[in-house]
Amino acid sequence: LGGTNLKCALLDCSLKIKAKSSFSKKSFDNKHKLIQGIVDLIDGFILSQRLKHADVLGVGIGVPGPVDSLRGIVHFLPNIPGWKEVKLKKILEEKIKLPVFIDNDAKLMTLAEHEAGAGKKFKNVLCLTLGTGVGGGLIINDLLYRGPDNAAGEVGHFPLNEKGPLCGCGAKGCLETYIGNHKIIKAARKLFGAQITLEKVSALARENNSQAVKFWSQVGQKLGLALSGIVNLLNLDLIVIGGGVSGAGKVLFESVRETILLRAMCVQAERVRVVEAKLGVDAGIIGAGYLVRERLGKLGKEELR
Repeated sequence: LGGTNLKCALLDCSLKIKAKSSFSKKSFDNKHKLIQGIVDLIDGFILSQRLKHADVLGVGIGVPGPVDSLRGIVHFLPNIPGWKEVKLKKILEEKIKLPVFIDNDAKLMTLAEHEAGAGKKFKNVLCLTLGTGVGGGLIINDLLYRGPDNAAGEVGHFPLNEKGPLCGCGAKGCLETYIGNHKIIKAARKLFGAQITLEKVSALARENNSQAVKFWSQVGQKLGLALSGIVNLLNLDLIVIGGGVSGAGKVLFESVRETILLRAMCVQAERVRVVEAKLGVDAGIIGAGYLVRERLGKLGKEELR
């Protein structure tokens, strides 16, 4: 469940995607309709694949906000109004009669990228997903670090300006208010016209359009500034960046790297690498499958620390 779209996939036990689909969240304009939409999507997807509910081991769901993952409670969603202390696991299990496991979407992306993607060979990794919001997940000494409230890794709410724009989380000047896709598409339309898309701005940057290159460089500088503080704090081996905004490509990544080299302390800056997510838009889905396997006991419990 993203700030913009609802994606669903069927995975086999080796976490290979067998089928998938995506829907705009706009058609579900309140919490109750969205929950029923999730139910209908799952039921319809199982039926369309000619399966029975008994063929499915469980359902994994990633949501864009803080979650009590073990109890399956969504505390709130910064970019989706109306969600507060929602017992989503209980609600869905009653409706679809299957085990349901819920976690923050960026943590699921992190699990997937560390197990099977760009972070596979690294012990200390920060994974970011850049979309409607800016999510993050941390791998410390090869284990997903959740924090005591499963709330660690919220890079999007790293404060950049105490007098900055109001964020969906209620604070001001969070990183997300500068590089969330709603913010940057608004900025892009001022430069390129009302019909521009971020995909088109990325394409222009690849063609060395000077305005587009400057645009993505500035986005990379904001991101790199926030990451410099995190690099100083954690002495990371790797930063993995995924999500729709990461499609800007080379210009964005070079700007992030240059800013970290300029703003972070030299020892930490020289160690850390910044790379694009390997699993692309499927990382969260694969991570949701991994979560189901983990919670059903097919993998170890170390990640719950």
